[in-house]
Amino acid sequence: MTSRAEHRRDLGEFLRSRRAATSPDAAGLPVAPGRRVAGLRREEVAQLAGVSVDYYTRLEQGRHASPSSAVLDALARALGLDAAARAHLHDLAGPTTSRTERPVVQRVRPAVHHLLDSLGEHPAFVIGRRTDVLASNALARALLSDWTALPARQRNYVRWLLLDPAARALFPDWPVLAAEAVGTLRLDAGRHPEDPLLNSLVGELAIGCPEFARWWSDRRVHERTHGTKRLQHPVVGEVTIHFEALALTGEDDQTLFVYSTEPGSTSADNLRLLSSWAVDTDPATRRRSRSPSS
Repeated sequence: MTSRAEHRRDLGEFLRSRRAATSPDAAGLPVAPGRRVAGLRREEVAQLAGVSVDYYTRLEQGRHASPSSAVLDALARALGLDAAARAHLHDLAGPTTSRTERPVVQRVRPAVHHLLDSLGEHPAFVIGRRTDVLASNALARALLSDWTALPARQRNYVRWLLLDPAARALFPDWPVLAAEAVGTLRLDAGRHPEDPLLNSLVGELAIGCPEFARWWSDRRVHERTHGTKRLQHPVVGEVTIHFEALALTGEDDQTLFVYSTEPGSTSADNLRLLSSWAVDTDPATRRRSRSPSS
């Protein structure tokens, strides 16, 4: 359970971490010769946000319970926060519940399952709360991992990325992607601080991944909207994909990820080869083809 004091402490630590990561140059402040502080000083943040130094200090120390939205927006501007970090700041400053949340069982609509299967040439999957993998098509399982072969509690994107040695080998830029994924998990923790499954996952990652504690304590947040990833696949070799993250309207905390490649590229050829291989080898597809309801 997250107490009100812990909620205030999380807000203070997030502000302190962002202040330390924001340079005077980035904030538009002159840099005096011989300055020893790489980040901003408290009085500088207070000045930029238009609040008193004492008020801002109490926020960082967890001694102020409910800053207004206007103050939070001013602090976000002063610290140069992006949209995800700004939303996280508001989440941390929001009211906290008095009891632990009950675990939420998320389900994907049948029509979304059909949509995933229809995207045969594009790896696609649905991510839910705490980055749980709720559904995927055959090509996504062939390209990344067959989450359907795992117990339900272990079908989690960040858990796979950080704890499975095959994931480290799959991504040449693994440290960058893994740190960003931890930032996504941190974003979810701000929205659902009393989620017991998320807290259990954080504990598992802290034990199983040497780098996790450093990334988690850094308190950076990251929202995956679109981007590019490089993969070194054990079957087809190098694949560079572009991804788009699409929120599924009508469902809380469900995001559809769709991967694509540049037309005519080697990556497109390799993904097409993998698609042919996946049709013949995917266990989930074979199970559905044998089902009487198919």
